[in-house]
Amino acid sequence: MAGVNEVDFSGWLPVRAWQREGDWRLDWCWFGEQRLTRPFFRDDVELALRLPFNQAFRRETGLQALLDWQAASPGLTPTALIFHASRCGSTLMAQMLAALEGNIVLSEPPPLDALLRAHLLEPGAAAQQPAWLAALLSAYGQRRRADDCHLFIKLDAWNLFEAPLLQALYPDTPRIFLYRDPLEIVVSQLRQPGMHRVPGLLGPSALDMPLGDALRLSPAEYASRTVGAILQQGLVLCREQGAVPVNYSELPDVLWGRLAPLFRLQAADVPALRDIAAFDAKQPSLWFSADTQGKREAADESLRDTVENWAGEAYRALEKWRQTGAVEESSCMTTRM
Repeated sequence: MAGVNEVDFSGWLPVRAWQREGDWRLDWCWFGEQRLTRPFFRDDVELALRLPFNQAFRRETGLQALLDWQAASPGLTPTALIFHASRCGSTLMAQMLAALEGNIVLSEPPPLDALLRAHLLEPGAAAQQPAWLAALLSAYGQRRRADDCHLFIKLDAWNLFEAPLLQALYPDTPRIFLYRDPLEIVVSQLRQPGMHRVPGLLGPSALDMPLGDALRLSPAEYASRTVGAILQQGLVLCREQGAVPVNYSELPDVLWGRLAPLFRLQAADVPALRDIAAFDAKQPSLWFSADTQGKREAADESLRDTVENWAGEAYRALEKWRQTGAVEESSCMTTRM
């Protein structure tokens, strides 16, 4: 069977990256030609690990194996990188793209997050990070099916701060920043906290603040501070690094509208995209139900003031950039393509 010697990883994907005694290690999982179609990469991994083969065989390597595999079999270059502020439709966007044959869509793969933040665990890793990241995305971009032609990467919300690493590797790859009204994000985070909403849970990141200071903030203040920092960094991504701002309110039509050239979409793709947009992205068995009004009604005046204090200015600046400054930039990017 392909993929059993030390160099050949055909059909295998890295599913975990971690440090052991100062060295970075990788776990690989056999996927064969199985497409990645579930809401998050970890969901696809969980499904693949149920296969008897993966229960019987395990591949663990160092990062050198990743570099060797890239040299032996270079993968697809990313077609687009999707950054987001969390709870703003990025999962829907990824699910819509994954519905199209020929698209490889990685939705928040943990190994990518680990290597993007490696320098925060080990400052000496910074010099090697570009090579590691390029090799990892090459592994994810392997053509495991004959029609594979596009690679889309949806990152974790906090990976915005490592965006310059990816821009240096892929300067011509379009970048999207998806966001929404911070009040709606904070309400969602308070109801169901993400990793970056709980002080100390995420591990080292650019969102860090002294734990004592974090614990002195109320949950609403901490969530608002976090969302505000992400929106501010998203504004930097758009203004200084050429990312295209997309508001949640534009979904799903924006995919077959102004983003179509960046995502290499055709008119024939629209029916499949519309079908996926009708379902809940995180629970595909359920119909989609808009939650904007419900989230806004759930916020009292105190929460509104807190969100405004920490995130209001950044959100308004993003909206202004999307509606004015980004128009010419997006037009230029489309022309270059």
